[in-house]
Amino acid sequence: MSLNSEDDPRIELFLEGMLSPEDAAHFQAEVVADPVLRGRYVERAWLHGQLHAERDLLASLLEEPATMVEPAWYRQPMAWGLAAAAAITVLTASFLFRPAAPVAILAEAEGCKWAGSELPTAQGSKLGAGTLALVEGMATLQFANGATLTLEAPTTLRILDAMHCQLIDGSLVAHVPEPAHGFTVNTPEMKVVDLGTRFGLTTSGLGSSHVLVFEGEVDVSAGAASKRLGIGKSLHLGQSSSPAQHQEVDRAPADNPLAEDGWISLATSAGRGKDAYVRRGNGDRFTGNHPLIQVKHTDLAPENERRSYLTFDLATLGDMNADAAELVLDVEPSGLGFSALVPDSRFGVYGLTNEALDDWSENGLTWENAPAATSTGLDPAQARLLGTFTIRRGAAPAQVQFSSPELLRFLQVDKNRLATFVLIRETGESEVQGLVHAFAAKEHPTARPPTLRLKLSKAP
Repeated sequence: MSLNSEDDPRIELFLEGMLSPEDAAHFQAEVVADPVLRGRYVERAWLHGQLHAERDLLASLLEEPATMVEPAWYRQPMAWGLAAAAAITVLTASFLFRPAAPVAILAEAEGCKWAGSELPTAQGSKLGAGTLALVEGMATLQFANGATLTLEAPTTLRILDAMHCQLIDGSLVAHVPEPAHGFTVNTPEMKVVDLGTRFGLTTSGLGSSHVLVFEGEVDVSAGAASKRLGIGKSLHLGQSSSPAQHQEVDRAPADNPLAEDGWISLATSAGRGKDAYVRRGNGDRFTGNHPLIQVKHTDLAPENERRSYLTFDLATLGDMNADAAELVLDVEPSGLGFSALVPDSRFGVYGLTNEALDDWSENGLTWENAPAATSTGLDPAQARLLGTFTIRRGAAPAQVQFSSPELLRFLQVDKNRLATFVLIRETGESEVQGLVHAFAAKEHPTARPPTLRLKLSKAP
């Protein structure tokens, strides 16, 4: 508890420059946080300045005490009040609103792209309080107390002070040595206080946060509730595991007139289209109304394996033929796992060749009954690989645009006017809590649903 009275000796010691750097920094922090002490400081600082300004007059008055004459400013109360108010305003602004002192440096930022940051983004820049918005790459912040934060794009982080940050959106991995114990990171859903550890933290714009402890311990609080997590433990708060946020979708068959350039866009939300993902350890929980379709491959935690299914209703095309095709997916943060724990990831796009399997249900799809699924992958007699694409570690694009000759041939030989694709990640992980990759589903509140772009011509 700070001294709030006007007799606090640190005020005069600070004004005269007699406090050590450590004591001065601690005192300044107390002044900013304590309105009573701040008021006392402003009053004394103003008086201190006036005494210095009038030191010549005071000296002359001490030499001639018997003939002291009231100075003009003493006989003008209004002028005194205005001068005091002006002095307090200027002094307060200069003390409380001067640029924040650096608390960290941007240690690694090679190949990063930024947008909307308030702080400098060149590698080696000194960072004070403010916001960093990383849109591509991985960046490392080194704090003066030894704490290290690795940001994984896309991520927005606000530095509050040397011991406190706010993760607005995205993912980070924190390593906090003993001198920085108590380092705190907030998200909209939780507060994580380090107790000497290495942990990962994610938060999603869909309203969820997830923390995982790699080493040591953390205290996690949400509202009045709190919980201590040790090594290997995790906690998830929010709605990413539920279909709470989704948009109403027009399921009526779409009229797709031929565009001037011959291309149209067909989404999973059109006609009989559908999308969902399956997870090995999900039991009978269905994901057809989830705003994300998710993909993950890991031999370290097989119950977390995920695949996604997409079906497009080609009947909406009428008698058109496809001359070119492209599958477009909006990449979204899943809020699950960390990019720092997976290498560049390769994904396979498969097409179901057994058209009887196109009749799967969003409200009944599970790992056990998923079309063409086997214990190790997909049945080659019922599905074939159409091609692959890669998402680089820490550099997820805003959108994946996949095309191949096999994709076009798959669509051209379709008979039942339903085309089903399966997304599988072929790349595994080196640690259990590697990243769950995710793409926008048709229920996503803002992003575009999975879309098949087709260049069409009239059937002969």
